[in-house]
Amino acid sequence: MLRRTLPALAVALLLCVPGSGAWARSPGWQVAVVDQASRSVLVLQSAEELMAYRGPDRLPVVWGWSADRAPELADLTPARSWTNPDEVKSRVRHGRRYLLTTASGGLAAVVETATGRVHWAADVGRTANPHSIELLPDGNVAVAASTGGWVRLYAASQGPRAAGYAEFPLPGAHGVHWDGRTGLLWVLGDTALTALRVGGTPAAPTLAEVRSSPLPGRGGHDLAAVLAAPGRFWVTTLTGLWRYDPAADRFTAVHLVDPAAERDLKSAGDEPGTGRLLTVAPEHTAPCDWCTSVITLHRPEGARVLRGTHLYKARWWSGW
Repeated sequence: MLRRTLPALAVALLLCVPGSGAWARSPGWQVAVVDQASRSVLVLQSAEELMAYRGPDRLPVVWGWSADRAPELADLTPARSWTNPDEVKSRVRHGRRYLLTTASGGLAAVVETATGRVHWAADVGRTANPHSIELLPDGNVAVAASTGGWVRLYAASQGPRAAGYAEFPLPGAHGVHWDGRTGLLWVLGDTALTALRVGGTPAAPTLAEVRSSPLPGRGGHDLAAVLAAPGRFWVTTLTGLWRYDPAADRFTAVHLVDPAAERDLKSAGDEPGTGRLLTVAPEHTAPCDWCTSVITLHRPEGARVLRGTHLYKARWWSGW
């Protein structure tokens, strides 16, 4: 496997030329992180590779992307809008894999991983603080913004800078997830998990509330599918980690070996087949109070310090 060298977090050494085939591609589930220190999304090797990583001079980077290295985004001023990237997701549509990412500075983007081409992007404004993003089957894109207090469904199917949208007010909006089994768009706010019905047309979508459930703890933050149990969700709050079953409308607390590891999680998700849980929680230290340099695995337990990084979220990345 090809490993990329990471001296002093030099971004130029992180990022491969799109479409060059220069990066290593290994099967199975890798780990994708959003790193605010290098202003990059990084796809790392498997959990086993990460547990073997000793750093600080070498980081097993498979692929990377940064808005700072995307000339086609110049009109969206990435020097500002790409400040503090905070989301990383992998989605497949029509046989193509996409990176979905947002940044607190205002940028939301969908990027084709095979080419590095930006499929759609928008600057939703630095005061909105976008925190999550989702790609729908029709090509439209949902964005959740915490300070803005809304979830928007952009008509991204209409072009790479399509700016029309439908909006649903949601205080503290932090998470958004499309459930293809039910055709519902689930959104997570400060106090509730809500299911929305998408209507209208791809060019003029609409959003309508179907149901809403109060959270068992305040400060909803991350919303992700339980990959080993389709139709159920991981939900994180300031005080705990939960599994939500929509059929029963029930939140079940998930307890870890260290109870402190259940609180203030920025992201959580399971690896199919192994059941390993991957989480990220801030260290609350300068210079990034909301970041960490540690990714943590549970069942079995393990942690790895990725020295020099400021990680906000980490997610399982399902190969290529």
